[in-house]
Amino acid sequence: MRNLILFILLLTFTACFTPERSCKEFQNGTFSFTSVILGDTLTTTFTRTDSIEVDYYMNRVDSSSVRWLNDCECIVKKMRPLTYQDSKAVHMKILTTKENTYTFEYNLVGDSANKQRGMVTKLSN
Repeated sequence: MRNLILFILLLTFTACFTPERSCKEFQNGTFSFTSVILGDTLTTTFTRTDSIEVDYYMNRVDSSSVRWLNDCECIVKKMRPLTYQDSKAVHMKILTTKENTYTFEYNLVGDSANKQRGMVTKLSN
């Protein structure tokens, strides 16, 4: 019986925990995102305003529109896609924030089965 009470208390306290999300602070600014693709570590720098994101990746500049669904979720879509794959919009959701970083998950719109996660660092406002 004692174990049952402890379990219920533990469940109650952990169920009420929600991670910190100060998403508004990450809607504008200059950011860095590092990913590993086929064993290579690649870094993208991007600048985001309320509705535009400009990516700097491998000496290329690319622009995307940004539409915020709420403070922590947005849809990003390339403005001038070169391929069919590039024309697909990406849904991004900020999961947690901490100081100058946020953890997020993303997937192509309509393909929620293939979610990926990443971490972004804010470099400046």
